[in-house]
Amino acid sequence: MALYLGVMSGTSLDGLDIALIEQAPAIRLIATHYTPMPELLRAELLGLCASGPDEIARSAIAQQNWVKLAAQGINTLLAQQNLTPYDIRAIGSHGQTIRHEPARGFTVQIGNPALLTELTNITVVSDFRSRDVAAGGQGAPLVPAFHEALFEERIGNRAVLNIGGFSNLSLIEPGKPVAGFDCGPGNVLLDAWIHHQRGENYDRNGEWAASGKVEPTLLKALLSDPFFMTKGPKSTGREVFNLPWLKQHLVQLPAFAAEDVQATLLELTAQTIIESLQSAQNDTQEVLVCGGGAHNSTLMNRLASLLPKAKVSSTSEYGVDPDWVEAMAFAWLAHCCLEGIAANRPSVTGARGLRVLGAIYPA
Repeated sequence: MALYLGVMSGTSLDGLDIALIEQAPAIRLIATHYTPMPELLRAELLGLCASGPDEIARSAIAQQNWVKLAAQGINTLLAQQNLTPYDIRAIGSHGQTIRHEPARGFTVQIGNPALLTELTNITVVSDFRSRDVAAGGQGAPLVPAFHEALFEERIGNRAVLNIGGFSNLSLIEPGKPVAGFDCGPGNVLLDAWIHHQRGENYDRNGEWAASGKVEPTLLKALLSDPFFMTKGPKSTGREVFNLPWLKQHLVQLPAFAAEDVQATLLELTAQTIIESLQSAQNDTQEVLVCGGGAHNSTLMNRLASLLPKAKVSSTSEYGVDPDWVEAMAFAWLAHCCLEGIAANRPSVTGARGLRVLGAIYPA
């Protein structure tokens, strides 16, 4: 039995997801652990997504604190499962993205894998995106190959939609290489706006968005961003879509009620996902949704209404908890690295070819 751990903290920065998987004979989720992100660390990591004073020292300290949090969660999970470090072949640690600019040839995830190895006594595989970027790729999304492996027995044209801070699609069709790309904002603007207006970290079930109405002029302005005009391979992040980006549009338009802005942001997320899907895949029969957005019933209902000929459902309908798919993916990526299996997909990222992803820090 080959056991791997995956550690993931996404753009929402709400906490660390830790997934324990069995790799053989099939990918199976065994156990999970969630560690909330302390508010001070969250604020510091958010601050590092933009230029600021003393960035190098601040990022070094922040990643030490991130790793200590990850190690604490890993050790807790192992104790709960009566496992020792020797039972785990490797940890796949994504770290925390603070910059992602593949057009300029770089992507930065902090997470001090050397320290994580020291604190857990488990081999760590990290830095999964850099090799793809070095090969001319976007370095993102990396999950389509995992989605293909996880749902390979499903038949027909289908899409796996991850809605985290940003949304990305994996397009799976019989006889074709998996395709995929980032669609644009997922929860990032919804979370930022509700936090700015109401001090809440997210809009539960999309209830606040549901209380407002879509403002067509604002939606048109937001959709005019050049990112939405490009085709894949493409990826994006907080460097493009953030609260200042939203505010620069708002100041150029009449004042809107705060809940109407939220409703418009939800419509932006839904429309950009569906337009991206329809431009890249014909006759989609099924959309499997994972990530935090799978719990936003207002968003899920809107996606279903925009795509009436396809079934839109959470991955939970197929026995895969939507909250843990990405953490599982990085555990699987660690397995691929140790086995010398290429885990990027040039059809997704635009890299010059298949590459083995990750850097290994032996226990």
